[in-house]
Amino acid sequence: MKKVTRILGVTIITVVGLAACGQTNDMEHKNHESTKEKKTEQKETEMNQEVIAPKEMNSGASDDVLTTSLKNVTRLNTNDPLKMAVLTSQTIWPATHKENQPGAVILVPVSEWQLGIASADLIHHPNNGPILFIEKEKVPEMTLKEIKRLNPLGTKDGAQIMVMGDVGAAVLEQLKDYKVKQIKETDPATFAKDVDKEYADITGNYPNSVIIGSSEEEGRLYTTPAVNWISHMPEPLLYTEKDKVPEATIEALKMRKDKANIYVLGPEKIVSKEVEKELSKYGKVTRISGGTPTENSIAFAKFKDEKTKFGWGFTKPGHGVSFVSSATPDLAVAGAPFSHMGKHAPVVLLEEGKASQPVYGFLATIQPKFKDDPTLGPYNHGFLLGSTSDISFETQGILDERLEIVQESGQGHGGH
Repeated sequence: MKKVTRILGVTIITVVGLAACGQTNDMEHKNHESTKEKKTEQKETEMNQEVIAPKEMNSGASDDVLTTSLKNVTRLNTNDPLKMAVLTSQTIWPATHKENQPGAVILVPVSEWQLGIASADLIHHPNNGPILFIEKEKVPEMTLKEIKRLNPLGTKDGAQIMVMGDVGAAVLEQLKDYKVKQIKETDPATFAKDVDKEYADITGNYPNSVIIGSSEEEGRLYTTPAVNWISHMPEPLLYTEKDKVPEATIEALKMRKDKANIYVLGPEKIVSKEVEKELSKYGKVTRISGGTPTENSIAFAKFKDEKTKFGWGFTKPGHGVSFVSSATPDLAVAGAPFSHMGKHAPVVLLEEGKASQPVYGFLATIQPKFKDDPTLGPYNHGFLLGSTSDISFETQGILDERLEIVQESGQGHGGH
């Protein structure tokens, strides 16, 4: 059985109803009708303003700015994946006492994006730990210092460090003071299967739902949004090629006894119809897709399977959202723990670091509104992962304004 879900854009439909009025006074009827028309025009104007870019920018807004964060958008100000991972770790795990120390730290070679995304499944409880980056032959000093600061408590089997992929002996030597577990596989599909098994061994069962994403370079940006969901929930990411399902992925699906809920992430140009058909042998297939990486990430943020409870379902206000430039996808892996705790935020990819029409439309659907008391919320909050050279201060300011709570009447904060 197969279900296809595509969310390719934002359509705003305004339905204008003209109320029937009494015939006792023609002038009163005309006045009433005129008032309705004005209200309708005002509403249309407000909606149009919500989903288009600002027309009048202040060219000097970023001059001499001291802050990196705004009222609704916290920026982690770096484009270095190693540093972003440490910044994220320190934000999510202060490690000031036992209750906010991690269980195990996940170490991933920074050049292996397929391993990085799939390993995010281990961020989730009960492991409860960040991804930090390493090089194949050494653990950078920054990463070592963060491991020491975190002082990981250890998982059920005592592991404090989980090393992903095949690394040099020097790496393991640097980690000799910790109890280390390693998943040595380097083939993306087999590695993802092994991570799936590791999580099942820890928790005692395989989750019925899985995400299928591309392991190929052209599919990278379409697969990237999976990293936030699998760090948030138990479901794993399993890999496919465009026109062929790897044997390792089939083996992992068979562990679900033909009852898997299979969510294909990406359009047919990335994961073909033939692959979708092959996957349907092992369970129910649902495709979540958008035509561009930005639209695809928004489609996932909005998607919810009410029957299985899989998906974010962000169609109303009151959420956290991470933003990453499409030019720096490694930062999304580093920032995945923002989905694990705190605001539990999915990631939206900004095309070359800029807000585009699909982003404006998405933010319009989740913009909070209040009647007469903004202190009651709900509130949105954004996490901007990247430096101002990747995502400008101007873009940050636009996102901050679009996440702000506003008055239902359109009067702004001056109306309360």
